[in-house]
Amino acid sequence: MDFSSLGLSVPLLKAIKEQGYDQPFPIQQETIPAILAGSDIMGIAQTGSGKTAGFALPILQQFQKKQAAKNRFIKALVLVPTRELALQVAEVFLGFSTHLTRRVKTLAVFGGVSINPQMMALSGTEVLVATPGRLLDLIDNNALQLSELEVLVLDEADKMLNLGFEEEMNRILSLLPKKRQNLLFSATLAGDIQAIKERLLHDPVVISVEEKQEETQLALIKQAAYRVSAERKGPFLRYLIKQKDMQQVLIFVSSVRSADNLVAKLKKNGVEAMAMHGDKSQGARTEALRRFKTGKVRVLVATDLASRGIDIQFLPFVINYDLPRSPKDYVHRIGRTGRAGATGEAISLITPADEHHFKIIQKKMGKRVELLGSDEVDLQGI
Repeated sequence: MDFSSLGLSVPLLKAIKEQGYDQPFPIQQETIPAILAGSDIMGIAQTGSGKTAGFALPILQQFQKKQAAKNRFIKALVLVPTRELALQVAEVFLGFSTHLTRRVKTLAVFGGVSINPQMMALSGTEVLVATPGRLLDLIDNNALQLSELEVLVLDEADKMLNLGFEEEMNRILSLLPKKRQNLLFSATLAGDIQAIKERLLHDPVVISVEEKQEETQLALIKQAAYRVSAERKGPFLRYLIKQKDMQQVLIFVSSVRSADNLVAKLKKNGVEAMAMHGDKSQGARTEALRRFKTGKVRVLVATDLASRGIDIQFLPFVINYDLPRSPKDYVHRIGRTGRAGATGEAISLITPADEHHFKIIQKKMGKRVELLGSDEVDLQGI
């Protein structure tokens, strides 16, 4: 199956080709025709499954057939949990809009930056990608209206609930017109997500690619782990970066302090690196991600929360400098590589104190990772 069989227009197909997509991912094959048919959607899919294009393409196509929205009366709202994801989703809409016969303006809004430029930029916006808190700020400032909204997308709804946005989401939902198309995407259908599904969706098409997608992605990732003492972790990390000539590597740590300390040590030893975490300003986070994506900095050190919006199609290396607390976070971390059918390598540094927890992660993941020794590596001068 190719994109031309999904009912998409020639301008969109041209943009898809220019974006480098050859064939639709499983979730795109199912969501695009269903959204074009006007159905509500319940999509169970991990980050990196291709779901953003799965809803962006049909929304853009639907809006081509309609008149432009009245100023500041947005027609599509995409709610996301993090600033980085807001920018990423907006980039997908913009990338597919290049050849449209009628311009559909897309804007990303989020907190951590001044609200005034966002208020001014709202003029003419039809697709708004927003974090819940900033959306409510804009509504409270009478900067936009939701009364003519036609499409609502909740992207990564499980993460929004985990991050404590339930109260904000309830208020937003109370402001929306009753007649609209609802598209709900989540990594799971457990607990509160089931409740939102029942409240929000009307006779939805349920699409689940979670297990198949995860198995396929894990198969593309070469996993390795090294037993290393706490004292040798830093030098051994630098050894791996240099020995494998890693030109683009995402490193995960457990805390903001660890991220800043590791970046300082890497830079002191001649490895250009930047940190990305919640204590950084939005401008600093955006700049770090931009420089990492464009190859101007070879190492990005991130905490789990800051990593939610990191989506790089051909990222070759991920390193767990510190193990995450949960097996799900481990899979999410290493899933930053091995995306879009490309292979990748994920490496974990395991101290003696980590070994029991790493065994639990492997058991939950259903995949054994060989634990290699590192004592024989001479780290003198590294």
